[in-house]
Amino acid sequence: MKQTLISLMFMLGLVLLAGQAISNVRVSQHPELRYYQITFDLSGQAGDTYQIKAVPYKAGRELTNPRYLTGKGISAPCSPGKGLQLFWEPILAGQEPEGWQFRISATAIPKNMVFVEGGSFQMGSNDESDEKPVHQVTVSSFWIGKYEVTQAEWKEVMGSNPSNWKGDQLPVESVSWYDAVDYCNKRSIKEGLTPCYSGSGAGITCNWNANGYRLPTEAEWEYAARGGKHSKGYKYSGSNDIGSVAWYDGNSGSKTYRVGTKAANELGLHDMSGNVWEWCWDWYDSGYYAKSPGSDPRGAGSGSYRGLRGGSWYYYGDSCRVADRGYNGPDRRDNYGGLRLARAVF
Repeated sequence: MKQTLISLMFMLGLVLLAGQAISNVRVSQHPELRYYQITFDLSGQAGDTYQIKAVPYKAGRELTNPRYLTGKGISAPCSPGKGLQLFWEPILAGQEPEGWQFRISATAIPKNMVFVEGGSFQMGSNDESDEKPVHQVTVSSFWIGKYEVTQAEWKEVMGSNPSNWKGDQLPVESVSWYDAVDYCNKRSIKEGLTPCYSGSGAGITCNWNANGYRLPTEAEWEYAARGGKHSKGYKYSGSNDIGSVAWYDGNSGSKTYRVGTKAANELGLHDMSGNVWEWCWDWYDSGYYAKSPGSDPRGAGSGSYRGLRGGSWYYYGDSCRVADRGYNGPDRRDNYGGLRLARAVF
Protein backbone atom coordinates (compact mmCIF):
# COMPACT_ATOMS: atom_id res chain seq x y z
CA MET A 1 0.00 0.00 0.00
CA LYS A 2 1.33 3.40 -0.96
CA GLN A 3 2.45 5.39 2.05
CA THR A 4 1.00 8.83 2.59
CA LEU A 5 3.22 11.55 4.04
CA ILE A 6 1.86 14.67 5.66
CA SER A 7 3.93 17.82 5.71
CA LEU A 8 5.10 18.94 9.13
CA MET A 9 7.26 21.89 8.14
CA PHE A 10 5.09 24.44 9.85
CA MET A 11 4.17 22.15 12.72
CA LEU A 12 7.81 21.37 13.50
CA GLY A 13 9.11 24.87 12.94
CA LEU A 14 12.35 25.92 11.27
CA VAL A 15 14.88 23.20 10.49
CA LEU A 16 18.26 24.63 11.48
CA LEU A 17 21.18 24.28 9.08
CA ALA A 18 24.92 24.19 9.68
CA GLY A 19 27.09 25.57 6.88
CA GLN A 20 26.10 26.44 3.34
CA ALA A 21 26.09 22.97 1.79
CA ILE A 22 22.54 21.98 2.81
CA SER A 23 19.39 23.68 1.51
CA ASN A 24 15.71 23.16 0.70
CA VAL A 25 15.04 20.98 3.73
CA ARG A 26 11.60 19.37 4.00
CA VAL A 27 10.35 17.31 6.94
CA SER A 28 7.41 14.91 6.86
CA GLN A 29 6.05 12.25 9.18
CA HIS A 30 4.19 9.10 8.27
CA PRO A 31 0.64 9.41 9.66
CA GLU A 32 0.50 5.82 10.98
CA LEU A 33 4.02 4.48 11.43
CA ARG A 34 5.20 7.85 12.81
CA TYR A 35 8.68 7.79 11.29
CA TYR A 36 10.21 11.06 10.04
CA GLN A 37 11.40 11.64 6.49
CA ILE A 38 13.87 14.49 6.00
CA THR A 39 14.54 15.52 2.40
CA PHE A 40 17.29 17.99 1.50
CA ASP A 41 19.62 19.23 -1.22
CA LEU A 42 23.39 19.04 -0.80
CA SER A 43 25.71 21.24 -2.86
CA GLY A 44 29.49 20.88 -3.10
CA GLN A 45 32.47 20.32 -5.33
CA ALA A 46 32.35 17.52 -7.90
CA GLY A 47 34.09 14.45 -6.53
CA ASP A 48 33.72 15.51 -2.89
CA THR A 49 31.92 13.26 -0.44
CA TYR A 50 30.17 14.28 2.75
CA GLN A 51 29.18 12.89 6.10
CA ILE A 52 25.71 13.99 7.20
CA LYS A 53 24.73 14.49 10.82
CA ALA A 54 21.13 14.97 11.96
CA VAL A 55 20.36 15.83 15.58
CA PRO A 56 16.70 15.53 16.65
CA TYR A 57 15.74 17.98 19.40
CA LYS A 58 12.75 19.37 21.25
CA ALA A 59 11.95 21.13 24.53
CA GLY A 60 15.61 21.82 25.30
CA ARG A 61 16.65 18.18 24.84
CA GLU A 62 18.66 16.83 21.93
CA LEU A 63 19.79 13.39 20.78
CA THR A 64 23.38 13.70 19.57
CA ASN A 65 23.64 10.07 18.45
CA PRO A 66 20.08 9.02 17.59
CA ARG A 67 19.43 5.34 17.02
CA TYR A 68 17.44 4.15 14.00
CA LEU A 69 18.56 7.09 11.85
CA THR A 70 19.31 5.97 8.30
CA GLY A 71 19.75 7.47 4.85
CA LYS A 72 22.20 9.31 2.65
CA GLY A 73 25.46 10.23 4.34
CA ILE A 74 24.69 8.47 7.64
CA SER A 75 26.10 4.96 7.33
CA ALA A 76 28.28 5.81 4.33
CA PRO A 77 29.48 9.05 2.69
CA CYS A 78 27.28 10.68 0.07
CA SER A 79 27.91 12.90 -2.94
CA PRO A 80 26.20 16.26 -3.62
CA GLY A 81 22.71 15.99 -5.06
CA LYS A 82 19.09 17.00 -4.80
CA GLY A 83 16.30 15.21 -2.99
CA LEU A 84 18.55 13.27 -0.62
CA GLN A 85 16.65 11.63 2.22
CA LEU A 86 17.06 10.62 5.84
CA PHE A 87 14.67 8.50 7.88
CA TRP A 88 14.30 8.37 11.66
CA GLU A 89 12.06 6.08 13.71
CA PRO A 90 11.64 7.63 17.16
CA ILE A 91 9.47 4.84 18.55
CA LEU A 92 12.10 2.17 17.78
CA ALA A 93 14.67 4.47 19.39
CA GLY A 94 12.59 4.56 22.57
CA GLN A 95 11.44 8.16 22.04
CA GLU A 96 8.01 9.73 21.91
CA PRO A 97 6.97 10.24 18.27
CA GLU A 98 5.68 13.82 18.18
CA GLY A 99 7.19 17.28 18.00
CA TRP A 100 10.80 16.71 16.91
CA GLN A 101 12.88 19.27 15.05
CA PHE A 102 16.23 18.61 13.41
CA ARG A 103 19.66 20.21 13.15
CA ILE A 104 21.40 18.99 10.01
CA SER A 105 25.04 19.45 9.08
CA ALA A 106 27.33 18.23 6.31
CA THR A 107 31.07 17.76 6.69
CA ALA A 108 33.35 17.18 3.72
CA ILE A 109 35.34 13.97 4.05
CA PRO A 110 39.08 14.32 3.45
CA LYS A 111 40.46 12.80 0.28
CA ASN A 112 41.62 9.21 0.59
CA MET A 113 39.91 8.68 3.94
CA VAL A 114 37.20 6.14 4.64
CA PHE A 115 34.29 6.60 7.01
CA VAL A 116 34.12 3.86 9.66
CA GLU A 117 30.69 3.65 11.23
CA GLY A 118 30.96 3.03 14.96
CA GLY A 119 29.89 -0.24 16.48
CA SER A 120 30.81 -3.13 18.75
CA PHE A 121 33.14 -6.05 18.05
CA GLN A 122 35.07 -8.82 19.77
CA MET A 123 38.61 -7.48 20.16
CA GLY A 124 41.63 -9.72 20.56
CA SER A 125 42.17 -13.44 20.06
CA ASN A 126 43.33 -16.54 21.88
CA ASP A 127 46.49 -16.84 19.76
CA GLU A 128 48.89 -14.79 21.89
CA SER A 129 48.91 -13.86 25.58
CA ASP A 130 48.76 -10.10 24.96
CA GLU A 131 45.68 -10.61 22.76
CA LYS A 132 43.72 -12.15 25.64
CA PRO A 133 41.05 -12.08 26.81
CA VAL A 134 38.78 -11.65 23.81
CA HIS A 135 36.46 -8.87 24.94
CA GLN A 136 33.68 -6.72 23.55
CA VAL A 137 34.60 -3.16 22.64
CA THR A 138 32.45 -0.37 21.27
CA VAL A 139 34.07 2.37 19.20
CA SER A 140 32.60 5.64 17.98
CA SER A 141 32.53 6.50 14.28
CA PHE A 142 35.77 7.86 12.83
CA TRP A 143 37.63 8.39 9.58
CA ILE A 144 40.75 6.45 8.69
CA GLY A 145 43.19 6.63 5.80
CA LYS A 146 42.40 4.43 2.82
CA TYR A 147 46.15 3.95 2.43
CA GLU A 148 49.26 4.20 4.55
CA VAL A 149 50.81 7.68 4.43
CA THR A 150 52.96 7.88 1.31
CA GLN A 151 56.36 9.45 0.87
CA ALA A 152 54.84 12.13 -1.37
CA GLU A 153 52.39 13.09 1.39
CA TRP A 154 55.16 13.13 3.98
CA LYS A 155 57.46 15.28 1.86
CA GLU A 156 54.71 17.80 1.12
CA VAL A 157 54.31 18.48 4.84
CA MET A 158 57.73 17.76 6.32
CA GLY A 159 59.99 18.82 3.44
CA SER A 160 62.18 15.72 3.61
CA ASN A 161 61.95 11.97 3.12
CA PRO A 162 63.54 9.63 5.68
CA SER A 163 62.55 6.41 3.88
CA ASN A 164 65.01 3.68 2.98
CA TRP A 165 63.29 2.82 -0.33
CA LYS A 166 62.42 5.93 -2.29
CA GLY A 167 59.23 6.38 -4.29
CA ASP A 168 56.40 8.88 -4.04
CA GLN A 169 53.70 6.23 -3.76
CA LEU A 170 55.64 3.92 -1.48
CA PRO A 171 54.68 4.11 2.20
CA VAL A 172 56.85 6.43 4.25
CA GLU A 173 58.96 4.44 6.72
CA SER A 174 61.83 4.97 9.12
CA VAL A 175 59.66 7.36 11.14
CA SER A 176 59.34 7.29 14.92
CA TRP A 177 56.11 7.66 16.89
CA TYR A 178 57.23 11.20 17.72
CA ASP A 179 57.78 11.89 14.00
CA ALA A 180 54.29 10.57 13.25
CA VAL A 181 52.69 12.82 15.87
CA ASP A 182 54.63 15.80 14.53
CA TYR A 183 53.41 15.02 11.01
CA CYS A 184 49.80 14.81 12.18
CA ASN A 185 49.99 18.26 13.79
CA LYS A 186 51.83 19.91 10.91
CA ARG A 187 49.45 18.50 8.31
CA SER A 188 46.48 19.63 10.41
CA ILE A 189 47.85 23.18 10.56
CA LYS A 190 48.65 23.16 6.85
CA GLU A 191 45.02 22.28 6.07
CA GLY A 192 43.50 24.75 8.53
CA LEU A 193 42.47 22.13 11.08
CA THR A 194 42.91 22.08 14.85
CA PRO A 195 45.92 19.96 15.85
CA CYS A 196 45.17 17.03 18.13
CA TYR A 197 48.48 16.77 19.97
CA SER A 198 50.19 18.98 22.54
CA GLY A 199 53.04 18.57 25.00
CA SER A 200 56.30 16.75 24.46
CA GLY A 201 57.96 13.41 25.14
CA ALA A 202 56.08 11.07 27.44
CA GLY A 203 53.76 13.98 28.32
CA ILE A 204 52.18 14.27 24.87
CA THR A 205 48.39 14.41 25.14
CA CYS A 206 45.63 14.09 22.55
CA ASN A 207 42.62 16.37 22.22
CA TRP A 208 40.03 13.85 21.04
CA ASN A 209 37.60 16.66 20.23
CA ALA A 210 39.95 18.35 17.73
CA ASN A 211 39.17 17.98 14.02
CA GLY A 212 42.79 17.48 12.96
CA TYR A 213 44.72 14.36 12.00
CA ARG A 214 45.81 11.83 14.59
CA LEU A 215 46.93 8.23 14.94
CA PRO A 216 44.20 5.62 15.43
CA THR A 217 43.84 3.89 18.75
CA GLU A 218 44.51 0.16 18.79
CA ALA A 219 40.77 -0.46 19.13
CA GLU A 220 39.96 1.79 16.17
CA TRP A 221 42.71 0.19 14.12
CA GLU A 222 41.57 -3.37 14.83
CA TYR A 223 37.91 -2.55 14.26
CA ALA A 224 38.74 -1.00 10.87
CA ALA A 225 41.13 -3.82 9.93
CA ARG A 226 38.39 -6.35 10.68
CA GLY A 227 36.02 -4.48 8.35
CA GLY A 228 33.91 -2.65 10.94
CA LYS A 229 30.20 -3.41 10.64
CA HIS A 230 30.90 -5.16 7.33
CA SER A 231 33.36 -7.65 8.81
CA LYS A 232 33.40 -11.17 7.41
CA GLY A 233 35.62 -12.45 10.19
CA TYR A 234 38.83 -12.85 8.21
CA LYS A 235 42.16 -13.69 9.85
CA TYR A 236 43.95 -10.98 7.88
CA SER A 237 42.52 -7.64 6.83
CA GLY A 238 40.22 -8.53 3.95
CA SER A 239 40.96 -12.23 3.46
CA ASN A 240 42.06 -15.53 4.93
CA ASP A 241 44.55 -15.71 2.06
CA ILE A 242 47.46 -13.58 3.24
CA GLY A 243 49.05 -13.29 -0.21
CA SER A 244 46.02 -11.50 -1.64
CA VAL A 245 46.05 -8.67 0.91
CA ALA A 246 49.55 -8.35 2.37
CA TRP A 247 53.21 -7.82 1.58
CA TYR A 248 55.09 -9.85 4.20
CA ASP A 249 58.33 -11.79 4.46
CA GLY A 250 56.94 -14.63 2.34
CA ASN A 251 56.33 -12.53 -0.78
CA SER A 252 57.90 -9.08 -0.38
CA GLY A 253 61.41 -9.75 -1.64
CA SER A 254 62.60 -7.69 1.36
CA LYS A 255 61.17 -4.32 0.34
CA THR A 256 58.07 -2.15 0.50
CA TYR A 257 55.53 -1.72 -2.30
CA ARG A 258 53.34 1.03 -3.71
CA VAL A 259 50.33 1.49 -1.44
CA GLY A 260 47.08 -0.04 -2.61
CA THR A 261 48.53 -2.77 -4.83
CA LYS A 262 47.01 -5.55 -2.74
CA ALA A 263 43.27 -6.14 -2.39
CA ALA A 264 41.26 -3.95 -0.02
CA ASN A 265 39.32 -5.17 3.00
CA GLU A 266 35.55 -4.95 3.53
CA LEU A 267 35.74 -1.16 4.11
CA GLY A 268 37.96 -0.45 1.11
CA LEU A 269 41.14 -0.11 3.20
CA HIS A 270 44.44 -1.28 1.73
CA ASP A 271 47.57 -2.65 3.40
CA MET A 272 46.09 -2.93 6.88
CA SER A 273 47.96 -6.24 6.79
CA GLY A 274 51.58 -6.02 5.74
CA ASN A 275 53.77 -3.52 3.85
CA VAL A 276 54.74 -1.44 6.93
CA TRP A 277 53.79 -1.57 10.60
CA GLU A 278 51.50 1.32 11.55
CA TRP A 279 51.90 3.40 14.69
CA CYS A 280 48.89 3.67 17.00
CA TRP A 281 48.25 6.16 19.80
CA ASP A 282 48.25 3.67 22.68
CA TRP A 283 50.93 3.02 25.21
CA TYR A 284 51.53 -0.72 24.89
CA ASP A 285 50.52 -2.84 27.88
CA SER A 286 50.51 -6.63 27.47
CA GLY A 287 47.78 -6.99 30.12
CA TYR A 288 45.60 -4.09 29.03
CA TYR A 289 42.77 -6.18 27.61
CA ALA A 290 41.91 -7.51 31.06
CA LYS A 291 41.18 -3.98 32.30
CA SER A 292 40.20 -2.18 29.09
CA PRO A 293 37.05 -0.03 29.24
CA GLY A 294 34.22 -1.20 27.04
CA SER A 295 33.82 2.05 25.08
CA ASP A 296 36.53 3.83 23.06
CA PRO A 297 39.56 2.39 24.91
CA ARG A 298 42.72 4.42 24.36
CA GLY A 299 45.39 2.28 25.97
CA ALA A 300 47.31 2.47 29.20
CA GLY A 301 48.01 5.81 30.85
CA SER A 302 51.77 5.40 30.58
CA GLY A 303 54.43 2.97 29.43
CA SER A 304 57.73 2.47 27.65
CA TYR A 305 56.45 1.45 24.22
CA ARG A 306 53.80 2.61 21.75
CA GLY A 307 51.57 0.21 19.87
CA LEU A 308 52.17 -0.93 16.29
CA ARG A 309 49.70 -2.82 14.15
CA GLY A 310 49.49 -4.70 10.87
CA GLY A 311 52.81 -6.45 10.34
CA SER A 312 55.20 -5.56 7.51
CA TRP A 313 57.28 -6.67 4.55
CA TYR A 314 59.96 -7.84 7.02
CA TYR A 315 57.82 -9.91 9.37
CA TYR A 316 56.27 -13.37 9.26
CA GLY A 317 52.66 -13.90 8.24
CA ASP A 318 51.18 -14.25 11.71
CA SER A 319 52.13 -10.64 12.50
CA CYS A 320 49.73 -9.57 9.74
CA ARG A 321 46.72 -10.96 11.61
CA VAL A 322 44.12 -8.32 12.50
CA ALA A 323 44.48 -9.18 16.21
CA ASP A 324 48.29 -9.17 16.37
CA ARG A 325 49.84 -6.51 18.62
CA GLY A 326 53.28 -5.06 17.99
CA TYR A 327 55.15 -2.36 19.87
CA ASN A 328 58.31 -0.30 19.81
CA GLY A 329 59.96 2.57 21.61
CA PRO A 330 58.40 5.87 20.51
CA ASP A 331 61.81 7.18 19.41
CA ARG A 332 62.68 4.15 17.24
CA ARG A 333 62.92 4.55 13.47
CA ASP A 334 62.85 1.33 11.45
CA ASN A 335 62.45 0.73 7.73
CA TYR A 336 59.47 -1.49 8.44
CA GLY A 337 57.47 1.14 10.39
CA GLY A 338 55.11 3.81 9.02
CA LEU A 339 51.66 5.22 9.79
CA ARG A 340 48.04 5.63 8.76
CA LEU A 341 45.94 8.68 9.68
CA ALA A 342 42.65 8.94 11.52
CA ARG A 343 40.24 11.80 12.24
CA ALA A 344 37.26 12.25 14.53
CA VAL A 345 33.73 12.47 13.13
CA PHE A 346 31.61 15.46 14.20
